[in-house]
Amino acid sequence: MKFYRPIPVNEELKVSSKEFIVSKTDMHGNILYANDFFSDITGYSQSEVIGKPHSILRHPDMPSAVFYLMWQRIRSGHNITAVVKNLTKSGKYYWVTTDFEIQKDIVSNNTNYIAFRRTAPKKAIEIVTPLYASLLKIEKEHGLEASLVYLQGYLDERHTTFDELMDSIVRPKGLMAILFARMKKSFGHAA
Repeated sequence: MKFYRPIPVNEELKVSSKEFIVSKTDMHGNILYANDFFSDITGYSQSEVIGKPHSILRHPDMPSAVFYLMWQRIRSGHNITAVVKNLTKSGKYYWVTTDFEIQKDIVSNNTNYIAFRRTAPKKAIEIVTPLYASLLKIEKEHGLEASLVYLQGYLDERHTTFDELMDSIVRPKGLMAILFARMKKSFGHAA
Protein backbone atom coordinates (compact mmCIF):
# COMPACT_ATOMS: atom_id res chain seq x y z
CA MET A 1 0.00 0.00 0.00
CA LYS A 2 1.45 3.37 -1.00
CA PHE A 3 0.98 6.48 1.06
CA TYR A 4 2.39 9.96 1.23
CA ARG A 5 5.66 10.11 3.16
CA PRO A 6 6.47 13.65 4.30
CA ILE A 7 9.99 15.02 4.10
CA PRO A 8 11.29 15.46 7.67
CA VAL A 9 12.06 18.97 8.83
CA ASN A 10 14.09 19.60 11.94
CA GLU A 11 11.27 21.24 13.86
CA GLU A 12 9.76 19.76 17.00
CA LEU A 13 6.05 19.86 17.71
CA LYS A 14 5.42 19.89 21.46
CA VAL A 15 2.76 17.50 22.74
CA SER A 16 0.58 18.71 25.61
CA SER A 17 1.26 16.81 28.82
CA LYS A 18 -2.46 17.09 29.64
CA GLU A 19 -3.73 15.04 26.70
CA PHE A 20 -3.23 11.55 25.32
CA ILE A 21 -2.88 10.47 21.71
CA VAL A 22 -4.90 7.29 21.27
CA SER A 23 -5.12 4.96 18.30
CA LYS A 24 -6.42 1.46 17.77
CA THR A 25 -4.97 -0.93 15.20
CA ASP A 26 -5.76 -4.34 13.88
CA MET A 27 -3.35 -7.26 14.22
CA HIS A 28 -1.30 -5.98 11.27
CA GLY A 29 -0.88 -2.42 12.55
CA ASN A 30 -3.53 -0.85 10.32
CA ILE A 31 -5.31 2.02 12.02
CA LEU A 32 -8.94 1.37 12.96
CA TYR A 33 -9.48 4.40 15.21
CA ALA A 34 -7.66 7.60 16.12
CA ASN A 35 -8.83 10.17 18.65
CA ASP A 36 -9.15 13.87 17.89
CA PHE A 37 -5.85 14.68 19.63
CA PHE A 38 -4.14 12.19 17.27
CA SER A 39 -5.39 14.28 14.35
CA ASP A 40 -4.46 17.56 16.06
CA ILE A 41 -0.86 16.43 16.59
CA THR A 42 -0.18 14.42 13.43
CA GLY A 43 -1.97 16.73 11.01
CA TYR A 44 -3.78 13.77 9.44
CA SER A 45 -7.57 13.71 9.39
CA GLN A 46 -9.22 10.54 10.58
CA SER A 47 -10.29 9.68 7.03
CA GLU A 48 -6.64 9.91 5.91
CA VAL A 49 -5.40 7.37 8.47
CA ILE A 50 -8.18 4.82 8.88
CA GLY A 51 -7.02 1.61 7.19
CA LYS A 52 -3.45 2.88 6.77
CA PRO A 53 -0.46 1.28 8.49
CA HIS A 54 0.58 3.02 11.68
CA SER A 55 4.07 3.20 10.22
CA ILE A 56 3.00 6.34 8.30
CA LEU A 57 4.09 8.15 11.47
CA ARG A 58 7.50 6.51 11.63
CA HIS A 59 10.31 9.04 11.74
CA PRO A 60 13.47 8.01 9.86
CA ASP A 61 15.51 8.65 13.05
CA MET A 62 13.80 5.66 14.71
CA PRO A 63 15.71 2.38 14.65
CA SER A 64 13.90 -0.74 13.44
CA ALA A 65 15.10 -2.57 16.57
CA VAL A 66 12.68 -0.61 18.78
CA PHE A 67 9.70 -1.46 16.56
CA TYR A 68 10.84 -5.07 16.33
CA LEU A 69 10.78 -5.30 20.14
CA MET A 70 7.41 -3.58 20.32
CA TRP A 71 5.77 -5.91 17.80
CA GLN A 72 7.39 -8.98 19.32
CA ARG A 73 6.01 -8.09 22.74
CA ILE A 74 2.49 -7.03 21.83
CA ARG A 75 1.98 -9.97 19.47
CA SER A 76 2.89 -12.26 22.36
CA GLY A 77 0.19 -10.54 24.44
CA HIS A 78 2.47 -8.40 26.62
CA ASN A 79 2.58 -4.66 27.01
CA ILE A 80 5.71 -2.69 26.27
CA THR A 81 6.52 0.94 26.90
CA ALA A 82 8.83 2.80 24.55
CA VAL A 83 9.96 6.32 23.76
CA VAL A 84 9.20 7.05 20.10
CA LYS A 85 9.99 9.91 17.75
CA ASN A 86 7.10 10.29 15.30
CA LEU A 87 6.65 12.25 12.09
CA THR A 88 3.73 14.57 11.36
CA LYS A 89 2.12 15.13 7.98
CA SER A 90 3.98 18.45 7.74
CA GLY A 91 7.35 16.76 8.38
CA LYS A 92 7.75 18.04 11.94
CA TYR A 93 8.56 15.55 14.67
CA TYR A 94 7.25 14.88 18.15
CA TRP A 95 8.41 12.64 21.00
CA VAL A 96 6.00 10.42 22.89
CA THR A 97 5.96 7.61 25.39
CA THR A 98 3.85 4.77 24.03
CA ASP A 99 1.99 2.15 26.08
CA PHE A 100 -0.30 -0.55 24.74
CA GLU A 101 -3.53 -2.19 25.77
CA ILE A 102 -4.01 -5.54 24.08
CA GLN A 103 -7.62 -6.47 23.40
CA LYS A 104 -8.51 -10.16 23.29
CA ASP A 105 -11.49 -12.23 22.22
CA ILE A 106 -13.32 -14.66 24.51
CA VAL A 107 -10.66 -17.37 24.01
CA SER A 108 -7.78 -14.95 24.72
CA ASN A 109 -6.62 -14.41 21.15
CA ASN A 110 -5.28 -10.91 20.45
CA THR A 111 -7.79 -8.97 18.37
CA ASN A 112 -6.66 -5.32 18.47
CA TYR A 113 -4.01 -3.08 19.95
CA ILE A 114 -4.74 0.28 21.54
CA ALA A 115 -1.77 2.62 21.79
CA PHE A 116 -1.77 5.38 24.40
CA ARG A 117 0.79 8.10 23.88
CA ARG A 118 1.75 10.94 26.13
CA THR A 119 4.53 13.48 25.92
CA ALA A 120 7.96 11.97 26.54
CA PRO A 121 9.95 13.42 29.44
CA LYS A 122 12.99 15.50 28.47
CA LYS A 123 15.25 13.15 30.46
CA ALA A 124 13.98 10.16 28.47
CA ILE A 125 14.64 11.90 25.15
CA GLU A 126 18.16 12.80 26.27
CA ILE A 127 18.84 9.15 27.14
CA VAL A 128 17.36 7.49 24.06
CA THR A 129 18.56 9.93 21.39
CA PRO A 130 22.21 8.76 21.35
CA LEU A 131 21.16 5.13 21.83
CA TYR A 132 18.72 5.31 18.90
CA ALA A 133 21.36 7.04 16.73
CA SER A 134 23.80 4.18 17.43
CA LEU A 135 21.16 1.53 16.70
CA LEU A 136 20.19 3.25 13.46
CA LYS A 137 23.81 3.50 12.30
CA ILE A 138 24.38 -0.19 13.07
CA GLU A 139 21.19 -1.13 11.20
CA LYS A 140 22.29 0.80 8.12
CA GLU A 141 25.73 -0.80 8.13
CA HIS A 142 25.05 -4.31 9.47
CA GLY A 143 21.29 -4.93 9.64
CA LEU A 144 18.58 -5.42 12.25
CA GLU A 145 20.14 -8.44 13.94
CA ALA A 146 23.37 -6.56 14.68
CA SER A 147 21.33 -3.67 16.06
CA LEU A 148 19.46 -6.02 18.42
CA VAL A 149 22.76 -7.56 19.58
CA TYR A 150 24.13 -4.06 20.29
CA LEU A 151 20.98 -3.13 22.20
CA GLN A 152 21.27 -6.24 24.35
CA GLY A 153 24.91 -5.40 25.08
CA TYR A 154 23.93 -1.84 26.00
CA LEU A 155 21.33 -3.18 28.43
CA ASP A 156 23.64 -5.89 29.83
CA GLU A 157 26.36 -3.32 30.51
CA ARG A 158 23.85 -1.37 32.61
CA HIS A 159 22.50 -4.52 34.31
CA THR A 160 18.99 -3.77 33.13
CA THR A 161 16.33 -4.85 30.66
CA PHE A 162 14.55 -2.75 28.05
CA ASP A 163 11.45 -2.68 30.25
CA GLU A 164 13.43 -1.60 33.31
CA LEU A 165 15.21 1.11 31.33
CA MET A 166 11.92 2.49 30.01
CA ASP A 167 10.31 2.22 33.45
CA SER A 168 13.13 4.22 35.00
CA ILE A 169 12.87 7.08 32.49
CA VAL A 170 9.20 7.34 31.55
CA ARG A 171 6.85 5.59 33.97
CA PRO A 172 4.35 8.09 35.37
CA LYS A 173 4.50 8.47 39.13
CA GLY A 174 2.06 9.47 41.85
CA LEU A 175 -1.23 11.00 40.80
CA MET A 176 -0.29 10.92 37.11
CA ALA A 177 0.22 7.13 37.32
CA ILE A 178 -3.23 6.69 38.86
CA LEU A 179 -4.90 8.92 36.24
CA PHE A 180 -3.08 7.19 33.37
CA ALA A 181 -4.08 3.73 34.61
CA ARG A 182 -7.72 4.80 34.96
CA MET A 183 -7.75 6.37 31.50
CA LYS A 184 -6.32 3.20 29.93
CA LYS A 185 -8.78 1.00 31.78
CA SER A 186 -11.84 3.10 30.88
CA PHE A 187 -10.84 3.45 27.24
CA GLY A 188 -10.07 -0.26 26.94
CA HIS A 189 -13.56 -1.14 28.10
CA ALA A 190 -15.22 1.50 25.92
CA ALA A 191 -13.37 0.65 22.67
